[in-house]
Amino acid sequence: MRFLVSNDDGYFAPGIAALAMALGEEGEALVCAPERDRSGASNSLTLDRPLTVREAPSGFLYVNGTPTDCVHLAATGLMAELPDMVFSGINHGANMGDDTVYSGTVAAATEGYLLGIPAVAISLASRTPQHFETAARIAADLVRRCKQRPFTAPVLLNVNVPDVPYEELRGTRVTRLGRRHKSAPVIRSSNPRGETIWWVGPPGAAADAGEGTDFQAVSDGYVSITPLSTDLTAYTQSGMVAEWLSD
Repeated sequence: MRFLVSNDDGYFAPGIAALAMALGEEGEALVCAPERDRSGASNSLTLDRPLTVREAPSGFLYVNGTPTDCVHLAATGLMAELPDMVFSGINHGANMGDDTVYSGTVAAATEGYLLGIPAVAISLASRTPQHFETAARIAADLVRRCKQRPFTAPVLLNVNVPDVPYEELRGTRVTRLGRRHKSAPVIRSSNPRGETIWWVGPPGAAADAGEGTDFQAVSDGYVSITPLSTDLTAYTQSGMVAEWLSD
């Protein structure tokens, strides 16, 4: 199998190295990732300037753009054929609930999905991640299952792995996205010149972490796998909006 591997933490991140090594044992893995940390970049494409691709001593390719740029550029320009799967990660921290709206990790996988390729975003659910090998083994497990039972249509999977040794995982659960409380307010500060600067505040705690959510699965020691869709239509509100317009 041919894999395209990207992330949002940058080509130098230990998570992507662990993921590429694990996938390299299952097939051929091309790594194309941002030249710097682009966490929170979401699904942005760079349209106002050209992109450049360079090769690191590790053999990884890095791009002066977003995670979405990396996957789009590699899949449609650098590779002779589309890859069999796109993997994004291993992210340094969880991508659960509302995180998926902002996540560059999920965005990179989403771009593969939009190109018709089965795609997986994989994150290690810890603010101080340590067990990257656990998440890498989960990625390899998914590949082997895909070899045995290939997907009949493109899928987009958001995977969150507890930060524990592989042997301590309790299993796997298919989950839905939970919800977070709203983020903390921005933080006001000053730079050395006395100018006012602003930092985006930390994300809120889990608001919906109940039965069936990704939050609950990870908290209980399970790998959370959430199938995602790019259809943003709020079907339950269609009738309400139609009635509102009819007045």
